[in-house]
Amino acid sequence: MTTIDPAAPVLVTGGSGYLASWIVRQLLEDGRTVRATVRDSHKPKGLEHLHALAEAHPGRLTLHRADLLDDGSFTEPMAGCELVVHTASPFIIGKVKDPEAQLVRPALEGTRTVLASVEATPSVKRVVLTSSVVAIYGDNVDLAGRERFTEDDWNTTSSVDHQPYPYSKTVAERLAWEMAGAQNRWDLVTINPGLILGPSLTTASASGSMTTMAHFVDLSMAAGAPQLTNSVVDVRDVARLHITAGDTPAAHGRYIAVAECVSMLEMGRMLRGAFGNRLSFPTRELPKALIKLAAPTAGLTRRFVERNVGYPIAFDNSRTVAELGMTFRPVEQSVVEHFQQMIDDGLAKGKRSA
Repeated sequence: MTTIDPAAPVLVTGGSGYLASWIVRQLLEDGRTVRATVRDSHKPKGLEHLHALAEAHPGRLTLHRADLLDDGSFTEPMAGCELVVHTASPFIIGKVKDPEAQLVRPALEGTRTVLASVEATPSVKRVVLTSSVVAIYGDNVDLAGRERFTEDDWNTTSSVDHQPYPYSKTVAERLAWEMAGAQNRWDLVTINPGLILGPSLTTASASGSMTTMAHFVDLSMAAGAPQLTNSVVDVRDVARLHITAGDTPAAHGRYIAVAECVSMLEMGRMLRGAFGNRLSFPTRELPKALIKLAAPTAGLTRRFVERNVGYPIAFDNSRTVAELGMTFRPVEQSVVEHFQQMIDDGLAKGKRSA
């Protein structure tokens, strides 16, 4: 059992990110002292929300420069911390030409860099790592013949050539467990969220949630949606889970962070209920054969379509609920509030229906 002193500073890596920003905010609202690492603490844009949080909580938030590929850069801001919340991960915008060099190697080196600093910092007792459900499974078809995925499952079907991003998350989490198991001073807890949705504290952060929700704006599903199911969870709930996992003495292992699994069509229905009928909100699902035919023009591989479209997916979050006392927000709330945020930020037009 690991007891964290609430008076000790908490280090949050990747502090300006979509999820990390909420973790920082909730820690500050809990009365904690936070050190947030960012790649450039002096950049003029993208850190405004963190500066505002620092002003609202005088003396309790500091920003520190650290880079996942810079050995030792996390050691100084980590000094004196008992809890490290590691959310930072390499992010690439656009097509990946060399998955090994652009995704897998940076994910592994980033994990090794942060945990090497943990090894060099005697005060650290626990690391809470942001992993993903894609470290649990690779494709929806992997569930065939079973009811739901659990924390005991590992992604064994992704590779550098097929689903390279899930593969990178899988090997990075496996490395973290390997490094944690090689010593006995600090322990490791991982949070494995599905697709994270909900309002953002910054417009400067890019994430998979932004990419997914953009499909409900850009008319890419005007003719219909793929029969594709996503595991969804609210960003505020995932943030709270990281903090609770850090503070719960008996917390251990992996925790699935999934509220519900919903299809793209169901998400469209949720949006129509809140924002009215729009051409960008799908009203039907397209045949799989048509999705497969058009896959390359949509940036998908036909193998992805074959192994994911039309297959249901489900997760067992009972351990997260029981051990961390989590009550998840309804997915509809997350979807609707996320889209409203897009309207507020000028990324989508319109307003809520009366």
